[in-house]
Amino acid sequence: MNKELLQYGLNINRRKFLSRMSIGLGSAALGSLLIPGLFDGTAEEDAGFIPGIPHFAPKAKRVIYLFQNGAPSQLETFDYKPTLNTMMGQDLPESIRQGQRLTGMTSGQKSFPLIGSYYKFSQHGQSGAWVSEVFPHMAKVVDELCIIRSLHTEAINHDPALTFFQTGAQQGNRPSMGSWVSYGLGTENKNLPAFCVLLSRGKGNGQGVYSKLWSNGFLDSVHQGVQFSSGENPILYLQDPDGMDRTSRRKMLDQVAALNEIQLKKFGDPEIAAKIQQYEMAYRMQTAVPEIMDVSKESDDIVKLYGSECLIPGTYAANCLLARKLSENGVRFIQLYHQGWDQHGNLPNEMRGQAKDVDQPSAALITDLKQRGLLDETLVIWGGEFGRTNYCQGAMSVDNYGRDHHPRCFSIWMAGGGIKPGIVYGETDEFGYNIVKNPVHINDFHATILNQLGFNHEKLTYRFQGRRYRLTDVSGTVVRDIIS
Repeated sequence: MNKELLQYGLNINRRKFLSRMSIGLGSAALGSLLIPGLFDGTAEEDAGFIPGIPHFAPKAKRVIYLFQNGAPSQLETFDYKPTLNTMMGQDLPESIRQGQRLTGMTSGQKSFPLIGSYYKFSQHGQSGAWVSEVFPHMAKVVDELCIIRSLHTEAINHDPALTFFQTGAQQGNRPSMGSWVSYGLGTENKNLPAFCVLLSRGKGNGQGVYSKLWSNGFLDSVHQGVQFSSGENPILYLQDPDGMDRTSRRKMLDQVAALNEIQLKKFGDPEIAAKIQQYEMAYRMQTAVPEIMDVSKESDDIVKLYGSECLIPGTYAANCLLARKLSENGVRFIQLYHQGWDQHGNLPNEMRGQAKDVDQPSAALITDLKQRGLLDETLVIWGGEFGRTNYCQGAMSVDNYGRDHHPRCFSIWMAGGGIKPGIVYGETDEFGYNIVKNPVHINDFHATILNQLGFNHEKLTYRFQGRRYRLTDVSGTVVRDIIS
Protein backbone atom coordinates (compact mmCIF):
# COMPACT_ATOMS: atom_id res chain seq x y z
CA MET A 1 0.00 0.00 0.00
CA ASN A 2 1.21 3.53 -0.83
CA LYS A 3 2.74 5.06 2.33
CA GLU A 4 1.19 8.48 1.67
CA LEU A 5 -2.26 6.93 1.27
CA LEU A 6 -1.76 4.92 4.47
CA GLN A 7 -0.71 8.03 6.35
CA TYR A 8 -3.77 9.94 5.04
CA GLY A 9 -6.04 7.14 6.27
CA LEU A 10 -4.47 7.26 9.71
CA ASN A 11 -5.00 11.03 9.87
CA ILE A 12 -8.79 10.61 9.55
CA ASN A 13 -9.43 9.74 13.16
CA ARG A 14 -12.80 9.68 14.92
CA ARG A 15 -12.51 13.26 16.15
CA LYS A 16 -11.70 14.71 12.71
CA PHE A 17 -14.40 12.65 11.06
CA LEU A 18 -17.11 13.91 13.40
CA SER A 19 -15.81 17.47 13.23
CA ARG A 20 -15.90 17.59 9.43
CA MET A 21 -19.25 15.86 9.31
CA SER A 22 -20.74 18.41 11.74
CA ILE A 23 -19.68 21.24 9.42
CA GLY A 24 -21.49 19.57 6.54
CA LEU A 25 -24.62 18.96 8.58
CA GLY A 26 -24.56 22.55 9.83
CA SER A 27 -24.37 23.84 6.27
CA ALA A 28 -27.25 21.64 5.23
CA ALA A 29 -29.32 22.78 8.20
CA LEU A 30 -28.58 26.43 7.48
CA GLY A 31 -29.52 25.93 3.83
CA SER A 32 -32.83 24.34 4.77
CA LEU A 33 -33.63 27.29 7.05
CA LEU A 34 -32.71 29.96 4.53
CA ILE A 35 -34.37 28.18 1.60
CA PRO A 36 -37.35 26.05 2.69
CA GLY A 37 -37.76 23.03 0.46
CA LEU A 38 -34.12 22.99 -0.64
CA PHE A 39 -33.73 19.29 0.16
CA ASP A 40 -37.30 18.05 -0.26
CA GLY A 41 -36.87 16.91 -3.87
CA THR A 42 -39.31 19.42 -5.32
CA ALA A 43 -36.76 21.26 -7.48
CA GLU A 44 -36.77 20.40 -11.15
CA GLU A 45 -33.78 18.38 -12.24
CA ASP A 46 -33.45 20.35 -15.46
CA ALA A 47 -34.78 23.72 -14.33
CA GLY A 48 -31.32 25.30 -14.47
CA PHE A 49 -31.73 26.67 -10.95
CA ILE A 50 -32.75 25.72 -7.43
CA PRO A 51 -35.97 27.46 -6.31
CA GLY A 52 -35.06 30.21 -3.89
CA ILE A 53 -31.59 30.78 -5.34
CA PRO A 54 -31.27 33.37 -8.16
CA HIS A 55 -28.86 32.80 -11.04
CA PHE A 56 -26.86 35.88 -10.05
CA ALA A 57 -26.89 38.65 -7.45
CA PRO A 58 -30.28 40.42 -7.67
CA LYS A 59 -30.73 44.18 -7.58
CA ALA A 60 -34.36 43.86 -6.48
CA LYS A 61 -35.84 41.58 -3.84
CA ARG A 62 -39.48 42.22 -4.63
CA VAL A 63 -41.92 43.88 -7.05
CA ILE A 64 -44.91 46.19 -6.62
CA TYR A 65 -46.87 46.37 -9.87
CA LEU A 66 -49.40 49.22 -10.05
CA PHE A 67 -51.40 47.99 -13.03
CA GLN A 68 -53.71 50.59 -14.56
CA ASN A 69 -56.40 48.35 -16.00
CA GLY A 70 -58.08 49.62 -19.17
CA ALA A 71 -55.02 51.30 -20.75
CA PRO A 72 -54.38 54.97 -19.88
CA SER A 73 -53.61 57.16 -22.88
CA GLN A 74 -49.91 57.85 -23.30
CA LEU A 75 -50.86 61.09 -25.07
CA GLU A 76 -52.49 62.46 -21.91
CA THR A 77 -49.85 61.19 -19.48
CA PHE A 78 -46.15 60.98 -20.44
CA ASP A 79 -45.77 61.26 -24.24
CA TYR A 80 -46.15 64.93 -25.17
CA LYS A 81 -47.09 65.47 -28.83
CA PRO A 82 -47.72 69.16 -29.66
CA THR A 83 -48.02 68.25 -33.38
CA LEU A 84 -51.41 66.71 -32.64
CA ASN A 85 -52.65 70.04 -31.30
CA THR A 86 -51.37 72.01 -34.27
CA MET A 87 -52.91 69.50 -36.71
CA MET A 88 -56.18 69.15 -34.76
CA GLY A 89 -58.95 67.73 -36.94
CA GLN A 90 -56.74 66.79 -39.89
CA ASP A 91 -56.86 63.19 -41.04
CA LEU A 92 -54.10 60.83 -39.93
CA PRO A 93 -51.80 60.34 -42.97
CA GLU A 94 -52.02 56.85 -44.46
CA SER A 95 -48.21 56.81 -44.60
CA ILE A 96 -48.25 56.88 -40.78
CA ARG A 97 -51.09 54.43 -40.21
CA GLN A 98 -49.77 51.96 -42.82
CA GLY A 99 -52.98 49.97 -42.87
CA GLN A 100 -52.72 48.95 -39.22
CA ARG A 101 -55.31 46.58 -37.87
CA LEU A 102 -58.21 48.40 -36.20
CA THR A 103 -60.68 47.36 -33.53
CA GLY A 104 -64.35 46.88 -34.39
CA MET A 105 -65.06 50.21 -32.72
CA THR A 106 -63.24 52.33 -35.33
CA SER A 107 -62.92 50.00 -38.33
CA GLY A 108 -66.05 51.59 -39.84
CA GLN A 109 -64.78 55.15 -39.58
CA LYS A 110 -64.27 56.89 -42.92
CA SER A 111 -61.73 59.32 -41.45
CA PHE A 112 -59.30 59.40 -38.56
CA PRO A 113 -59.14 63.01 -37.30
CA LEU A 114 -56.09 63.80 -35.16
CA ILE A 115 -56.85 65.04 -31.67
CA GLY A 116 -54.34 66.66 -29.35
CA SER A 117 -54.33 66.37 -25.59
CA TYR A 118 -56.87 68.42 -23.66
CA TYR A 119 -54.34 68.69 -20.85
CA LYS A 120 -51.24 70.85 -20.64
CA PHE A 121 -47.76 69.36 -20.37
CA SER A 122 -44.65 70.75 -18.72
CA GLN A 123 -41.11 69.57 -18.02
CA HIS A 124 -40.05 68.54 -14.54
CA GLY A 125 -36.99 67.55 -12.55
CA GLN A 126 -33.38 67.46 -13.64
CA SER A 127 -34.39 64.97 -16.32
CA GLY A 128 -36.71 67.50 -17.93
CA ALA A 129 -39.30 64.80 -18.53
CA TRP A 130 -42.65 65.95 -19.91
CA VAL A 131 -45.53 65.13 -17.57
CA SER A 132 -49.22 65.93 -17.94
CA GLU A 133 -50.87 68.41 -15.60
CA VAL A 134 -53.12 65.61 -14.27
CA PHE A 135 -50.10 64.10 -12.47
CA PRO A 136 -48.72 66.93 -10.28
CA HIS A 137 -47.51 64.53 -7.57
CA MET A 138 -45.79 62.13 -9.97
CA ALA A 139 -44.12 65.17 -11.54
CA LYS A 140 -42.48 65.88 -8.16
CA VAL A 141 -40.84 62.43 -8.07
CA VAL A 142 -40.05 62.25 -11.80
CA ASP A 143 -36.31 62.07 -11.10
CA GLU A 144 -36.93 58.73 -9.37
CA LEU A 145 -38.73 57.36 -12.45
CA CYS A 146 -37.59 55.65 -15.61
CA ILE A 147 -40.29 56.53 -18.15
CA ILE A 148 -40.43 54.12 -21.08
CA ARG A 149 -42.33 55.54 -24.05
CA SER A 150 -41.72 52.69 -26.46
CA LEU A 151 -43.61 49.67 -25.12
CA HIS A 152 -45.45 47.72 -27.79
CA THR A 153 -47.57 44.58 -28.04
CA GLU A 154 -49.47 42.50 -30.60
CA ALA A 155 -52.75 42.36 -28.69
CA ILE A 156 -55.37 44.94 -29.66
CA ASN A 157 -58.20 44.03 -27.27
CA HIS A 158 -58.26 44.20 -23.50
CA ASP A 159 -58.47 40.58 -22.42
CA PRO A 160 -55.61 39.18 -24.52
CA ALA A 161 -53.51 42.29 -23.93
CA LEU A 162 -54.00 42.17 -20.16
CA THR A 163 -53.38 38.43 -20.10
CA PHE A 164 -50.21 38.91 -22.17
CA PHE A 165 -48.82 41.47 -19.73
CA GLN A 166 -49.58 39.34 -16.70
CA THR A 167 -48.67 35.87 -17.99
CA GLY A 168 -46.46 36.28 -21.06
CA ALA A 169 -49.11 34.72 -23.32
CA GLN A 170 -52.35 36.01 -24.84
CA GLN A 171 -54.14 32.76 -24.02
CA GLY A 172 -55.13 31.82 -20.51
CA ASN A 173 -54.01 29.00 -18.20
CA ARG A 174 -50.40 30.15 -17.99
CA PRO A 175 -48.67 31.09 -14.73
CA SER A 176 -48.82 34.79 -13.93
CA MET A 177 -45.70 36.89 -13.50
CA GLY A 178 -46.16 36.89 -9.74
CA SER A 179 -46.37 33.09 -9.74
CA TRP A 180 -43.11 32.84 -11.69
CA VAL A 181 -41.44 35.14 -9.16
CA SER A 182 -42.83 33.07 -6.28
CA TYR A 183 -41.57 29.90 -7.98
CA GLY A 184 -38.13 31.38 -8.58
CA LEU A 185 -37.51 33.23 -5.34
CA GLY A 186 -39.71 31.52 -2.80
CA THR A 187 -40.87 33.48 0.23
CA GLU A 188 -39.08 35.87 2.58
CA ASN A 189 -41.76 35.58 5.25
CA LYS A 190 -43.21 32.17 6.06
CA ASN A 191 -46.27 33.84 7.62
CA LEU A 192 -47.36 35.59 4.41
CA PRO A 193 -47.84 34.50 0.79
CA ALA A 194 -45.08 35.29 -1.68
CA PHE A 195 -47.66 36.72 -4.13
CA CYS A 196 -50.53 39.02 -3.10
CA VAL A 197 -53.23 40.71 -5.22
CA LEU A 198 -55.11 43.95 -4.44
CA LEU A 199 -58.07 45.33 -6.42
CA SER A 200 -59.56 48.83 -6.63
CA ARG A 201 -62.11 50.54 -8.84
CA GLY A 202 -61.80 54.08 -10.18
CA LYS A 203 -64.31 56.57 -11.51
CA GLY A 204 -63.89 55.81 -15.20
CA ASN A 205 -65.13 53.12 -17.58
CA GLY A 206 -63.92 49.82 -16.17
CA GLN A 207 -62.65 46.62 -17.70
CA GLY A 208 -62.95 43.41 -15.74
CA VAL A 209 -60.12 41.60 -14.03
CA TYR A 210 -60.25 37.84 -13.56
CA SER A 211 -58.60 35.34 -11.26
CA LYS A 212 -56.79 33.79 -14.24
CA LEU A 213 -54.51 36.85 -14.13
CA TRP A 214 -53.00 35.73 -10.83
CA SER A 215 -53.27 32.00 -11.50
CA ASN A 216 -50.41 29.60 -10.88
CA GLY A 217 -51.22 27.85 -14.18
CA PHE A 218 -49.21 24.64 -14.35
CA LEU A 219 -46.97 25.61 -11.42
CA ASP A 220 -47.72 24.19 -7.98
CA SER A 221 -50.79 25.86 -6.48
CA VAL A 222 -48.71 27.25 -3.60
CA HIS A 223 -47.55 29.90 -6.12
CA GLN A 224 -51.04 31.24 -6.88
CA GLY A 225 -51.70 34.86 -5.95
CA VAL A 226 -53.71 35.43 -2.78
CA GLN A 227 -56.37 38.10 -3.24
CA PHE A 228 -57.00 40.57 -0.43
CA SER A 229 -60.48 42.08 -0.25
CA SER A 230 -61.64 45.36 1.30
CA GLY A 231 -64.28 43.72 3.48
CA GLU A 232 -64.23 42.85 7.15
CA ASN A 233 -62.31 39.68 6.32
CA PRO A 234 -59.50 40.62 3.90
CA ILE A 235 -58.95 36.95 3.02
CA LEU A 236 -62.03 34.77 2.85
CA TYR A 237 -62.30 31.69 5.08
CA LEU A 238 -59.11 32.58 6.96
CA GLN A 239 -60.75 33.01 10.37
CA ASP A 240 -61.70 30.12 12.64
CA PRO A 241 -65.41 29.33 12.76
CA ASP A 242 -67.37 30.10 15.91
CA GLY A 243 -66.69 27.65 18.69
CA MET A 244 -63.18 26.69 17.54
CA ASP A 245 -60.14 27.94 19.41
CA ARG A 246 -56.52 27.97 18.25
CA THR A 247 -55.65 24.76 20.08
CA SER A 248 -58.49 22.88 18.43
CA ARG A 249 -57.54 24.32 15.04
CA ARG A 250 -53.94 23.19 15.51
CA LYS A 251 -55.01 19.65 16.40
CA MET A 252 -57.34 19.49 13.41
CA LEU A 253 -54.61 20.66 11.01
CA ASP A 254 -52.17 18.12 12.42
CA GLN A 255 -54.67 15.31 11.81
CA VAL A 256 -55.45 16.54 8.28
CA ALA A 257 -51.72 16.84 7.54
CA ALA A 258 -51.16 13.27 8.72
CA LEU A 259 -53.87 11.98 6.39
CA ASN A 260 -52.48 14.03 3.52
CA GLU A 261 -48.98 12.68 4.20
CA ILE A 262 -50.32 9.15 3.80
CA GLN A 263 -51.87 10.08 0.45
CA LEU A 264 -48.68 11.85 -0.61
CA LYS A 265 -46.56 8.77 0.06
CA LYS A 266 -49.07 6.59 -1.76
CA PHE A 267 -49.59 8.69 -4.90
CA GLY A 268 -46.67 11.14 -4.96
CA ASP A 269 -48.92 13.97 -6.20
CA PRO A 270 -47.11 17.31 -5.61
CA GLU A 271 -50.48 19.05 -5.27
CA ILE A 272 -51.02 17.15 -2.02
CA ALA A 273 -47.77 18.60 -0.69
CA ALA A 274 -48.90 22.04 -1.85
CA LYS A 275 -52.21 21.58 -0.03
CA ILE A 276 -50.38 20.75 3.21
CA GLN A 277 -48.32 23.93 2.82
CA GLN A 278 -51.42 26.01 2.13
CA TYR A 279 -53.15 24.81 5.29
CA GLU A 280 -50.08 25.71 7.31
CA MET A 281 -49.77 29.09 5.60
CA ALA A 282 -53.43 29.89 6.34
CA TYR A 283 -52.89 29.04 10.00
CA ARG A 284 -49.89 31.36 10.27
CA MET A 285 -51.65 34.11 8.32
CA GLN A 286 -54.39 34.25 10.94
CA THR A 287 -51.95 36.19 13.10
CA ALA A 288 -49.94 38.02 10.42
CA VAL A 289 -52.74 39.40 8.21
CA PRO A 290 -54.71 41.38 10.83
CA GLU A 291 -51.50 43.12 11.87
CA ILE A 292 -50.64 43.98 8.24
CA MET A 293 -54.14 45.33 7.57
CA ASP A 294 -54.10 47.57 10.65
CA VAL A 295 -53.22 51.12 9.55
CA SER A 296 -54.08 52.74 12.88
CA LYS A 297 -50.40 52.84 13.84
CA GLU A 298 -49.39 54.77 10.72
CA SER A 299 -48.25 58.29 11.52
CA ASP A 300 -50.16 61.41 10.52
CA ASP A 301 -47.33 62.25 8.13
CA ILE A 302 -47.83 58.96 6.28
CA VAL A 303 -51.59 59.48 6.05
CA LYS A 304 -50.98 62.97 4.71
CA LEU A 305 -48.43 61.62 2.23
CA TYR A 306 -50.81 59.05 0.71
CA GLY A 307 -53.96 61.14 1.18
CA SER A 308 -56.93 60.61 3.47
CA GLU A 309 -58.37 57.87 1.24
CA CYS A 310 -55.59 55.57 2.40
CA LEU A 311 -57.71 55.01 5.53
CA ILE A 312 -60.63 53.71 3.43
CA PRO A 313 -60.14 49.97 2.70
CA GLY A 314 -60.34 49.04 -0.98
CA THR A 315 -59.30 52.41 -2.39
CA TYR A 316 -56.23 52.74 -4.58
CA ALA A 317 -54.55 54.85 -1.89
CA ALA A 318 -55.25 52.22 0.78
CA ASN A 319 -53.87 49.51 -1.50
CA CYS A 320 -50.69 51.50 -2.16
CA LEU A 321 -50.13 51.83 1.57
CA LEU A 322 -50.91 48.15 2.05
CA ALA A 323 -48.47 47.30 -0.75
CA ARG A 324 -45.73 49.11 1.14
CA LYS A 325 -46.57 47.21 4.33
CA LEU A 326 -46.64 43.86 2.53
CA SER A 327 -43.37 44.68 0.79
CA GLU A 328 -41.52 45.61 3.96
CA ASN A 329 -42.80 42.38 5.50
CA GLY A 330 -41.19 40.29 2.77
CA VAL A 331 -43.95 39.64 0.21
CA ARG A 332 -42.15 39.06 -3.10
CA PHE A 333 -44.76 40.26 -5.60
CA ILE A 334 -47.64 42.65 -4.90
CA GLN A 335 -50.02 43.13 -7.80
CA LEU A 336 -52.47 46.05 -7.77
CA TYR A 337 -55.22 46.36 -10.38
CA HIS A 338 -56.95 49.73 -10.65
CA GLN A 339 -59.92 49.65 -13.00
CA GLY A 340 -61.40 52.54 -14.96
CA TRP A 341 -58.92 53.60 -17.67
CA ASP A 342 -60.96 52.63 -20.76
CA GLN A 343 -61.70 56.10 -22.15
CA HIS A 344 -63.38 55.56 -25.54
CA GLY A 345 -65.40 58.72 -24.90
CA ASN A 346 -65.56 61.66 -22.50
CA LEU A 347 -61.81 61.31 -21.97
CA PRO A 348 -61.04 64.86 -20.69
CA ASN A 349 -63.50 64.60 -17.79
CA GLU A 350 -63.22 60.91 -17.03
CA MET A 351 -59.46 60.65 -17.16
CA ARG A 352 -58.94 63.59 -14.82
CA GLY A 353 -60.89 61.73 -12.13
CA GLN A 354 -58.91 58.55 -12.75
CA ALA A 355 -55.63 60.43 -12.53
CA LYS A 356 -56.66 62.04 -9.25
CA ASP A 357 -57.26 58.56 -7.79
CA VAL A 358 -53.75 57.33 -8.54
CA ASP A 359 -51.44 60.35 -8.72
CA GLN A 360 -50.79 61.13 -5.07
CA PRO A 361 -50.73 57.52 -3.78
CA SER A 362 -48.37 56.35 -6.56
CA ALA A 363 -45.94 59.17 -5.86
CA ALA A 364 -46.34 58.61 -2.12
CA LEU A 365 -45.37 54.96 -2.49
CA ILE A 366 -42.10 55.97 -4.17
CA THR A 367 -41.36 58.56 -1.47
CA ASP A 368 -42.33 56.21 1.36
CA LEU A 369 -40.18 53.35 0.10
CA LYS A 370 -37.22 55.68 -0.42
CA GLN A 371 -37.38 57.22 3.05
CA ARG A 372 -37.48 53.73 4.56
CA GLY A 373 -34.47 52.60 2.53
CA LEU A 374 -36.59 50.09 0.59
CA LEU A 375 -36.75 51.64 -2.89
CA ASP A 376 -33.33 50.35 -3.97
CA GLU A 377 -34.47 46.77 -3.39
CA THR A 378 -38.10 47.16 -4.51
CA LEU A 379 -39.04 47.44 -8.19
CA VAL A 380 -42.16 49.57 -8.68
CA ILE A 381 -44.01 49.51 -12.03
CA TRP A 382 -46.89 51.71 -13.25
CA GLY A 383 -48.78 51.24 -16.53
CA GLY A 384 -51.57 49.58 -18.53
CA GLU A 385 -51.97 46.91 -21.21
CA PHE A 386 -51.59 49.03 -24.38
CA GLY A 387 -51.84 52.62 -25.56
CA ARG A 388 -54.42 54.88 -27.19
CA THR A 389 -54.84 56.16 -30.74
CA ASN A 390 -53.80 59.66 -31.75
CA TYR A 391 -57.06 60.05 -33.66
CA CYS A 392 -60.51 60.55 -32.26
CA GLN A 393 -62.95 57.68 -31.92
CA GLY A 394 -66.36 58.70 -33.21
CA ALA A 395 -67.48 62.33 -33.39
CA MET A 396 -64.72 64.82 -32.65
CA SER A 397 -64.99 67.50 -29.99
CA VAL A 398 -62.06 69.38 -28.52
CA ASP A 399 -63.29 69.00 -24.95
CA ASN A 400 -65.18 65.70 -25.24
CA TYR A 401 -63.41 63.01 -27.21
CA GLY A 402 -62.29 59.42 -26.89
CA ARG A 403 -59.40 57.29 -28.08
CA ASP A 404 -59.38 53.69 -29.28
CA HIS A 405 -56.89 50.91 -28.49
CA HIS A 406 -53.35 51.31 -29.83
CA PRO A 407 -50.81 48.48 -29.38
CA ARG A 408 -47.99 50.01 -31.43
CA CYS A 409 -46.64 52.31 -28.72
CA PHE A 410 -47.44 53.32 -25.16
CA SER A 411 -45.81 54.51 -21.96
CA ILE A 412 -45.11 53.03 -18.54
CA TRP A 413 -42.72 53.91 -15.77
CA MET A 414 -40.46 51.89 -13.50
CA ALA A 415 -38.66 52.95 -10.33
CA GLY A 416 -36.23 51.46 -7.84
CA GLY A 417 -34.92 47.92 -7.97
CA GLY A 418 -31.74 48.81 -9.84
CA ILE A 419 -33.47 50.73 -12.64
CA LYS A 420 -31.86 54.03 -13.71
CA PRO A 421 -33.75 56.94 -12.16
CA GLY A 422 -34.58 60.18 -13.91
CA ILE A 423 -34.44 58.99 -17.52
CA VAL A 424 -36.82 58.77 -20.47
CA TYR A 425 -36.25 55.76 -22.69
CA GLY A 426 -37.61 55.19 -26.17
CA GLU A 427 -39.17 57.62 -28.60
CA THR A 428 -42.26 57.76 -30.81
CA ASP A 429 -42.82 59.79 -33.98
CA GLU A 430 -44.27 63.30 -33.89
CA PHE A 431 -47.76 61.82 -34.27
CA GLY A 432 -47.32 59.47 -31.28
CA TYR A 433 -48.24 56.55 -33.52
CA ASN A 434 -45.08 54.57 -34.29
CA ILE A 435 -41.87 53.89 -32.36
CA VAL A 436 -38.77 55.47 -33.88
CA LYS A 437 -36.20 54.66 -31.18
CA ASN A 438 -35.53 51.84 -28.69
CA PRO A 439 -38.66 49.65 -28.98
CA VAL A 440 -39.45 47.50 -25.93
CA HIS A 441 -41.66 44.45 -26.43
CA ILE A 442 -43.61 42.79 -23.61
CA ASN A 443 -41.14 39.88 -23.64
CA ASP A 444 -38.26 42.37 -23.23
CA PHE A 445 -40.13 43.99 -20.36
CA HIS A 446 -40.56 40.62 -18.61
CA ALA A 447 -36.95 39.63 -19.25
CA THR A 448 -35.77 42.89 -17.66
CA ILE A 449 -37.92 42.42 -14.56
CA LEU A 450 -36.58 38.90 -14.05
CA ASN A 451 -33.04 40.16 -14.60
CA GLN A 452 -33.45 42.66 -11.76
CA LEU A 453 -34.59 39.80 -9.53
CA GLY A 454 -31.45 37.84 -10.36
CA PHE A 455 -32.73 35.51 -13.07
CA ASN A 456 -31.68 34.69 -16.59
CA HIS A 457 -35.16 34.62 -18.14
CA GLU A 458 -34.12 31.83 -20.52
CA LYS A 459 -33.22 29.56 -17.60
CA LEU A 460 -36.18 30.23 -15.30
CA THR A 461 -38.18 27.33 -16.73
CA TYR A 462 -40.69 24.70 -15.77
CA ARG A 463 -41.24 21.40 -17.56
CA PHE A 464 -44.89 20.77 -18.37
CA GLN A 465 -46.34 18.24 -20.80
CA GLY A 466 -42.95 17.54 -22.33
CA ARG A 467 -41.93 21.15 -22.90
CA ARG A 468 -39.95 23.67 -20.90
CA TYR A 469 -42.03 26.83 -20.41
CA ARG A 470 -40.89 30.25 -19.31
CA LEU A 471 -42.47 33.67 -18.75
CA THR A 472 -40.87 35.08 -21.90
CA ASP A 473 -41.85 32.06 -24.05
CA VAL A 474 -39.24 31.98 -26.86
CA SER A 475 -38.35 35.69 -27.02
CA GLY A 476 -37.18 38.56 -24.88
CA THR A 477 -34.03 40.66 -24.52
CA VAL A 478 -33.03 42.43 -21.31
CA VAL A 479 -33.15 46.23 -21.77
CA ARG A 480 -29.64 46.93 -20.47
CA ASP A 481 -29.78 50.67 -21.15
CA ILE A 482 -32.26 51.28 -18.31
CA ILE A 483 -30.33 49.30 -15.69
CA SER A 484 -28.12 51.23 -13.30
